[in-house]
Amino acid sequence: MLTACRQVSPTTLIAIGITSIFLSATIGQGQTAADPSSSVDQAGNIRVPDVNYRKEWIALGTWAVAADEGGLGSNGMHVVYTQEETITAYLETGKFPDGAVLVKELLGTETAEMTTGTISRAGEVEGWFVMVKDSTGKFEDTNGLWGEGWGWAYFGADNSAETTTTDYESECLGCHVPAQDNDWIYTEGYPVLR
Repeated sequence: MLTACRQVSPTTLIAIGITSIFLSATIGQGQTAADPSSSVDQAGNIRVPDVNYRKEWIALGTWAVAADEGGLGSNGMHVVYTQEETITAYLETGKFPDGAVLVKELLGTETAEMTTGTISRAGEVEGWFVMVKDSTGKFEDTNGLWGEGWGWAYFGADNSAETTTTDYESECLGCHVPAQDNDWIYTEGYPVLR
């Protein structure tokens, strides 16, 4: 039975093109490529993934931000997600593959007394940090978001479509210096990578 061909949208073509670029760059390096098209366009503009990463990706781990001195509970929680193929490649090679996307979801917290003691639970989303692996340097120097093998961007909860980051070196890199020897990522907080 013959079926009609569907029209392909320009957005789909861009996603296919970006995926092809990352796949061809990483397959030659022996790494399994991850698909970055949910988080970066052809010009290197980074965005919060346009997929339901909470359901479709894997949570790498959660960081609790301690309460101010003398306070109880946590001031925030940072939950980090990535694609399944990123984890597979990392466990096989010890490296993040090109196209890997890490989303750190910043959550406010609510602290309360429960029968188990004082607890903090996740509240509303306050923002996102998004990193996209690009060891080939394809996007370096395009918009101030790319360097050191990664794309770096922060998004406030009020606008998940537009980053407020303009210079990754002054706005992002400083927090990652202690993890520089580990491809700038604090993997010790991600049990699934062990």
